[in-house]
Amino acid sequence: MSLESVARARTHQPCAACRTLRRRCDSSCILAPYFPCDEIDRFAKVHKVFGASNVIKMIQMVEERNREDAVKALVYEATARIRDPVYGSTGAVCQLQKMVQQLKMQLESTKARVLELQQQKDHFWGILLNVNNLDLLSTINGGNFSLDYDDSISYDPTKFPAECDDWII
Repeated sequence: MSLESVARARTHQPCAACRTLRRRCDSSCILAPYFPCDEIDRFAKVHKVFGASNVIKMIQMVEERNREDAVKALVYEATARIRDPVYGSTGAVCQLQKMVQQLKMQLESTKARVLELQQQKDHFWGILLNVNNLDLLSTINGGNFSLDYDDSISYDPTKFPAECDDWII
């Protein structure tokens, strides 16, 4: 053996699966790419729920390009199964579906309320416009409308500050 291969052998650490199973991890270990040496807890969960030999069989059944996703799914299912032994990830999925249904109902209720408020606003604008038009027409037609200049309500800006000296600061 050359010095370089000895150094490589010493620096190679066993994967989390081989470390947990206390076996020698060689370069052909099928679990090494998916369970690196620093992720022992991930493999421990999967091993506890499915067993190491079943995990190896499941990984071998999947095409190589899809194996990483399969391992992620196994880890997720194992974590969910440890958290909830009866329902596993199905419980989480059902809970999320229930939340989605509740949110859909809430959205429909909110849309209905917005539509109702929009109709009320339109109704009040219609009433307001009709009342203003009627008042304007009755004022013009009734003869109370006057353009006469009334000196009592006029105001001279040059006299105003002089008349209110105590207001000016």
